[in-house]
Amino acid sequence: MSRNQKAMTRWESVTRWPLTAAALVFLVVYTAQVTLEYTGTARLIASTLIFATWVAFFVDYIVRLSLADPKGEWFRKHLFDLAAVLLPMLRPVRLLSVFVRPQGAKESAGANLRARMLIYGIGAALLLVWIAALSVLEVERYAAGGNIRSFGDAIWWAFCTVTTVGYGDFVPVTLPGRAIAIGLMLGGVVLVGLITATFSSWVIDRVTRGHQEQRAATRADVERLTAELDARLPRPSGNNGLPNVGGQL
Repeated sequence: MSRNQKAMTRWESVTRWPLTAAALVFLVVYTAQVTLEYTGTARLIASTLIFATWVAFFVDYIVRLSLADPKGEWFRKHLFDLAAVLLPMLRPVRLLSVFVRPQGAKESAGANLRARMLIYGIGAALLLVWIAALSVLEVERYAAGGNIRSFGDAIWWAFCTVTTVGYGDFVPVTLPGRAIAIGLMLGGVVLVGLITATFSSWVIDRVTRGHQEQRAATRADVERLTAELDARLPRPSGNNGLPNVGGQL
C-alpha cells in the first residue's frame, strides 16, 4: 500500500463519524428552518450551520482528491461525492453508511450485497422524499398560483411523485419546483427499480435454496473438484508404485 493510500485510509477513518454528524445536523437544521420558518437571528444561526456542513463536505472532497492516485480514476468513481458537495439534498445519504455493516461469515457474499443494497435503496428513497418535500415547500409556499402550502402537502406530493403515481392534486408552479420534481421522478424510477430487483433476487435465492442438487454443474465446478481430487489422492512413487522386476525377465 502506497503512502497516499495509507493517508487516505487514515483520513476516511478519522472523518467518517464527523461527516455523518454533519449530515445529521444538516437534515435537522434544514427541516427546522423550512417547517418553522425561522427569521432574524434564528435563521442566521441555521444558515451558518448549514454552510458549515457544506464546508465540511467540501474540505473532505478536496483532501481525498488530493490524496487519490491516480486522481482521474478516483474522480470518475466518486461522482456522487461531488454531487453531495454541489447539491445539499444529497448530504443526508451519508447517514445510511451508519446502518450498513458487513455481515458475519454465515451469510454469503450475495446476501451481504443484497442487504446493503436494500438498506441503501429504502433509506435513500425515504431521504429523497423528505428532502424533496422540504425543498419544494421552500420555493412553492408563497408562489403565485401554487397550492403546496404546508409540509403535509409537500410530503404527499413527494410520495406521489417518487412512486410515479402523480394524482395531480398538488403541482409545483415555479421553475425551481419543477426542477425538483424532475429530479425526484428520475430518482424514484431508479430507487424503485433497485428495491424491486433486490427483493426479487432475495425471493429467488429463498426459492432455490435447498434445491442445489438440481443445479447443473458448470465447467468451473468440474475443474475445481478435479483439482481437489488430484490434491488428495496419494502420488505413486517410481514405476507407478510397482516393484522393478525388469531385470528378472
